[in-house]
This record gives sequence, structure tokens and C-alpha cells, in this order.
Amino acid sequence: MPDVQALVNDFVIKLKKRKIEGSLATAKHTAELLRSVISHQRIPYTNQAAALIDAVKAVGEQLIAANPVELSVGNIVRRVLYIIREEDLSLTTASIAGLSLSAVSDDEDDSEKDDHPALSAAAVAAAARSTLRPPSLQTLLEDVPNQASVHQASSSGGDSEGKSKSADKSSRSRKLKHDVIEAVNELIQDIATCHEQIAEQAVEHIHQNEVILTLGSSRTVLEFLCAAKEKKRSFRVFVAEGAPRYQGHLLAKELVTRGLQTTLITDSAVFAMISRVNMVIVGAHAVMANGGVMAPVGLNMVALAAKRHAVPFVVLAGSHKLCPLYPHNPEVLLNELRSPSELLDFGEFSDCMDFGSKTGSPLLHVVNPTFDYVPPSLVSLFITDTGGHNSSYMYRLIADYYSADDLVIKKRPSTGS
Repeated sequence: MPDVQALVNDFVIKLKKRKIEGSLATAKHTAELLRSVISHQRIPYTNQAAALIDAVKAVGEQLIAANPVELSVGNIVRRVLYIIREEDLSLTTASIAGLSLSAVSDDEDDSEKDDHPALSAAAVAAAARSTLRPPSLQTLLEDVPNQASVHQASSSGGDSEGKSKSADKSSRSRKLKHDVIEAVNELIQDIATCHEQIAEQAVEHIHQNEVILTLGSSRTVLEFLCAAKEKKRSFRVFVAEGAPRYQGHLLAKELVTRGLQTTLITDSAVFAMISRVNMVIVGAHAVMANGGVMAPVGLNMVALAAKRHAVPFVVLAGSHKLCPLYPHNPEVLLNELRSPSELLDFGEFSDCMDFGSKTGSPLLHVVNPTFDYVPPSLVSLFITDTGGHNSSYMYRLIADYYSADDLVIKKRPSTGS
């Protein structure tokens, strides 16, 4: 079994060197790595959820710092933290329910059971408040085996009771890890199948003889369009090439291979062609809490053109791309600059550099941003694996996946004795 820290270091290096890029790949690798971290983490009898949360935060902090622009990494870290909190709360509530039921059956007869419900709202609220709370002194003392009292006990009743308590706590520890790992497995499955779940909705949005415009290359968009084609919908696709990486060329080739009528256009021709378009369908790098979109460079221009001509602008995004942070958050890196060699080769670039000047600095500067930010006012509809949503609803949808306590990924400082 490989060392977990070695796996973490290897993934950090791959993120720094951009060997793993894209929301889907980074999200899936992050979830699989955190599953390994949780499965190998030894947790104490007390504050079991807190121990798992600290372990996940320690790893998540490294992963996010390795490549901050890959927001899906932070999204998955926060999703796993939320899973731990929810599973711990579920176990705590179940324990309280069991204690209440046993107390009712022992102390009350059948006629009085209706007047005392087994699990009250106050008990559930107490369970929620006690989740991850530091243990009290009494709890710590109860969890430490008292060897002297064990040896001095005259009967075996105390021994059996102590063993029973220890077995219960060990069983709860294994139960928590098992439930968390099962939930993370479901998360990994959701990430892998998000394209299919989004594509199932294609027939509801693409109609006969429509013209669809997209930019660059996106697997989600590809599967979405092909799903509509499989439902016998006849339509044409305009693909803007997505300079300077020209990912649109790859998408256009794949669409033609699958039998779709495709027209490849330059990015500068979007405004000229938008009047013929019925709908713009694009992918996204990340969806922010305010409904804004981090998308491949050039999409803000497409969104402005669509708004000007009253063309619906639809964004396809899996739930792993939903980010609980706002664009103005200092932890959010909205863009990064790629190599100038994608625009000019090194020979052309060196010819434009004037080292004879006093400063010795080049007269030509090349700026090659990776992403655009599309404000929510330009987005007509989001289609996720849970259905279609308006941009104003995204903050509520995102709140279902994350805890407010995990917006800042930072491990709790250890308290010295």
C-alpha cells in the first residue's frame, strides 16, 4: 500500500507542473486522494469527526496552494468536509434517538409513550451543537482506562461494562469512517457521470432546426449536443475556434465525426454570426456563488453578443464546478497568464526585443490570459446534473453542498500542553 503522504506530494507536484488540468480531472483526483487520506487516518475515541476534518484540511490546504486557479480542487475538499460533518451529525442524532427509545421502554408504560416522543427537536438541536465540540474533562476522564479501578473491582460486571463501552466507541469510529468513505465514493461516481446526467436534459432545450453557437472545446457540451442528435433533433452548430489554443477545431472535428452539421468560425466573427443563432451553449471552468462564471477566454465577448441580440446564453456545469466563494474573495484566483509562445514563436518574439535601449527591456509585451469572467447578468440559464437553474438561484444551490465553516480551508492550530 503506497504511503498516503507520498500520494499527496505526487499530486501536489502534478498540480504545480500543470500535468493535471481541467475541472473534471482535478476534481476526480482530489476526491480519490482524500478517500485514501480518510481510510488511512487513525481517529481517537473522542472528537472523531474533528480528527478527520483536520486531516482533510491539512491535505486540502496543500492542494489548493499548489494550483489556486483550479477551483474544483477546493470545491471537492469542501464537499468532503461537509460530508464528514453530515455523517457525524447523522450518527449523533441516531445515538440520541436510541437512548431516548431505550429510556422510554424502560421507564414508561405503553399508555405514556405517546406523551413523550423518543427524539425531540431539542435533542436534535443539541446534537447539532455538540458536533465537533471539544470534549469536556468528564468525557476525557471517562475515555481513559482506569487500570487501578479495574484491578480492584471485585466483580466482573465492571469489566464487562467497560469492554462494552470500548466496543461501542470503536464500532462508532469504524461506522463514521465507513459512512464517510461510502459518501465520497458516491461523490466520485457523480463526478464521473455528470456529463451523462447533464446530457439527458438536452432534448428539453434543443429543438428542431435550431442553430447553436459554442466556443472552444468542452466534453460536457459535446455530450449535450450529441444527446440531442441521438433524439432525432436536427440542428446546426457554429463553433468559434477559441484562439489561441484553437480547442474549437477539436470540438468541430468530433461533432462532424458524430454526424452533426458543423460550421467553424473565427472568434472575431461571433458578432457577425450571432443574429442567426437561436441559443449559445458553453461549458465553464467554475461557477461562483453569485452566479458568475469562470470560462475560457473569449466567452465574455460571446455573452455580450448574445445579450445584445437577445439570444439565450446557457452554461453547462457539473456540481463539482460550483464554488461557494465570491469573485471578490481574496482566495479566488480568477485568471492566470499562459506562455506567450501560444501567440508568437520565440523567433518572432526575440526579433521584437530591443536590448539596445537604456533599460534593456523589450518594447513588445504579450498578454495571454486563460479565462474570462462572465457576470451573472449575462447568463440566461445554468444546466447542472440536478437540472436547470436561474443564475439568481445558484447561491442557494451551492449552499446545499457546503458548510459555512469550511469556506476558508485552514487547519486548526494545535494547542500545546
